[in-house]
Amino acid sequence: MESVGACLVGEAELEKLSPKRIREKTRAPLIALVDQGSLEDTLKLFESGFDDVVRKPVHIREILARISVISRRSNDLDFAFDGGRLRIYFDGRDSEIDGEVFPLPRRERRILEYLASVGGRRVDKTQIFNAIYGVFDETVDDNVVESHISKLRKKLRARLGYDPIDSKRFLGYRLVLDGDETPGRAIAAKSVDKAS
Repeated sequence: MESVGACLVGEAELEKLSPKRIREKTRAPLIALVDQGSLEDTLKLFESGFDDVVRKPVHIREILARISVISRRSNDLDFAFDGGRLRIYFDGRDSEIDGEVFPLPRRERRILEYLASVGGRRVDKTQIFNAIYGVFDETVDDNVVESHISKLRKKLRARLGYDPIDSKRFLGYRLVLDGDETPGRAIAAKSVDKAS
């Protein structure tokens, strides 16, 4: 299976093959090929674990180009956060809990990525806001961060059985594991600045 360059799954096979079962065999790019799909169907395919969704008709060169891009992104990951049961990716992929995809809305995912990227340091609401919305975004009130964090904590608590976001009034937030005050570790080669 190491020699498999990609898995292209047609609509007929979508009912029978789950991305999770394919992922047990290979980490090759996984692309769904559909005749016609609504936005809802496309989003469901992404949530289920496909790396890309392509509508027919499509030229083979486009499929090969997509495979190349997905592979390059997978190999060029800056780093991931490994927190035992919780794994957070910094390339836009959904995080995983216990090896299963943990989809989050974009802002909540970016907050989780930011908390993981600061290496266990506490960050305040303004720092999180600037990392997620940008320093010059005056159209959004920074209190929205508290709302996003509240929703994120609830989802994490439901899946993990504890709250991995430690908060102290006037000091800020930080990510901890199993409530033991131990931050996770960054894995792979280099870190990136997620503030942009």
